[in-house]
Amino acid sequence: MRMNPQRLAVGVVYTISIGFTAPLFALTRNPLEAVSVAVAAAAFLVPHHLQLRDALRGRERRGVPVALIVQIAVTYAAVPLLSSLSPFVGYNWASSMQTILAAAVLVRLRARFAVPVVAVIGAIDVWLGLLVSDGNLALALYNLVTVVVTGGVIYGAVRLVVVSRELEQARTELAEAAVLRERLRISRDLHDGLGSTLTAVALKGDLARRLVESDPQAAKAELAELAAVAREAAQEVRQVARGYREMSLTEEVHRAVALLEASGVSCQTNLADLAVSRPVDEALAWAVREGVTNVVRHSHATTCSISTSAREGVVRLELVNDRARGGSAGGNGLTGLRERVADLGGVVSAERTDGGGFRFAMEVPA
Repeated sequence: MRMNPQRLAVGVVYTISIGFTAPLFALTRNPLEAVSVAVAAAAFLVPHHLQLRDALRGRERRGVPVALIVQIAVTYAAVPLLSSLSPFVGYNWASSMQTILAAAVLVRLRARFAVPVVAVIGAIDVWLGLLVSDGNLALALYNLVTVVVTGGVIYGAVRLVVVSRELEQARTELAEAAVLRERLRISRDLHDGLGSTLTAVALKGDLARRLVESDPQAAKAELAELAAVAREAAQEVRQVARGYREMSLTEEVHRAVALLEASGVSCQTNLADLAVSRPVDEALAWAVREGVTNVVRHSHATTCSISTSAREGVVRLELVNDRARGGSAGGNGLTGLRERVADLGGVVSAERTDGGGFRFAMEVPA
């Protein structure tokens, strides 16, 4: 059975806290001493538990540390009381509870306050060790090491619990973000990729329907091309599902020209000889697909031009048509394209021209 690290750390914290307190009862010689130790221990451990509980849950408490003040008061106020009943019990109380008190200080206070307080607690513990042992330095140093090590172990165990829970939460959030990114990718790729292909299917289907009676051979040719485009669409769906989409600007321009001409739009191209990375080339290809798809869908264009240029390390793509009807690019397609280009440090713009047409442009660092 696999041990839960968080539960193990919590167990260590409480085992140490109780383990330093419980042996004190074995040192008592009569009921009065036992009751006195029990009352003092309860007064110390109750606020100690409250602070540990909040710390283990990751709650940062601000303001006056009342519970810690109570622990400090109980720790040192009980020393003369218990010493009056039994000097041996009084000393062991001070030595044991100061160790747990140091842990509480580290857990409750910020480092710039906790370290000086723990130093004072260690100094008092050393002084008490020297006092009761007639100057035995070894015993005094042992007390100091116990305070530092035990306090550090409890603080480290508490932080282990808090950090592990934060990591679990972060892991969950990252997984949810990854799922969301994948959904957005599929949505964007389906819109950007299949939009143009399905538009071509619809155009070729309409053209084939009109040619069935007047020119059966041409209709058959269009139907053959329609089948090829449909197979391409199926391939694109599989690529989207696999997360693999490789596009080329040159190939996409050829597709765009064919689609525009099938739609009755005359197309001119002027492509510069570009030496760009694959991500930039794919972004340009997506821009051509989005722009041409929207020319076909949302305009009454009769002419369209596609051009690229490079200047001062920036590549510019322009698609211009002569008749706009509500724009040549917009909605989810333009939003998705802007997301792609933004990842590369580029920008996308869409505006009407003076002649009533529309200009769709993209600039991206080469």
